[in-house]
Amino acid sequence: MNTNRPKSKLFRLLRQYSILIAVLSAACVPAHAAEEVVTFESRPGVTQSLLFLTPDTPPKASLILYVGSGGAIGLRTDWRQARRGNNFLFRSADLFVQAGFQVAVIDAPSDSPSALWNLRSHKAHAEDTAAAIAFLRRKAAIPVWLIGTSMGTVSVANAAARLQHGGPDGIVLTSSVTLTTKRSSESVLSVDLDEIRVPMLVVNHLTDSCPASPPHDAQRILDKATNSPRQMILSFSGGKPSESDECEPFSSHGYYGIEPEVVTAIIDWIK
Repeated sequence: MNTNRPKSKLFRLLRQYSILIAVLSAACVPAHAAEEVVTFESRPGVTQSLLFLTPDTPPKASLILYVGSGGAIGLRTDWRQARRGNNFLFRSADLFVQAGFQVAVIDAPSDSPSALWNLRSHKAHAEDTAAAIAFLRRKAAIPVWLIGTSMGTVSVANAAARLQHGGPDGIVLTSSVTLTTKRSSESVLSVDLDEIRVPMLVVNHLTDSCPASPPHDAQRILDKATNSPRQMILSFSGGKPSESDECEPFSSHGYYGIEPEVVTAIIDWIK
């Protein structure tokens, strides 16, 4: 009977230890971001939708993410959290949220729901961005930054150049499109970059072989943005071997395999 007492005590200690480990482990796991699809009027008769993600702590800043290609991500009211686009920014959105940012992944507007080809540099597109910025500022009185990748960089540069009031507090361009193609007559260099009066970060991958986004054009962008008060180029290398076309997400153009490194560097610069 005496031998059972130490054994029982040991079991109680092990059980308490297991409970403590479970509690500590749960505290270390980041909570899933709350997310919802939000739709609002951005221009008379036109609606704009975005996937709105919020951290479980008060946000440090708001980010609007612009995907590349045609810019349409097909949001709808029955959106499911597990579904994510392949685009570099879309698949990395949760990394920004886990770092404490309020994030909106923006869709194409209702008057061009399938694509934004040759519309990204237009005034109307900047007005849609202004409406999205106003929505985020109503949610939290914190800075709003725009981040675009590939063709999304045209949207971001256009909004920063056109919105002298109610515009973003800063912008980030990743894998910037600086050359026109058969499909698009627009590029970042088509925008009046000297009208941009907010901080600008230009991010590239040194082995990006997409013909529309040569990495050496990063300096051309900054040279034309003469009124941006704070500028920087961040260049990356490495990653996984390409599993897609050179202009598609799973290549150097989309920072394939180094997404956390790139996101962390962007966050550090914004802070």
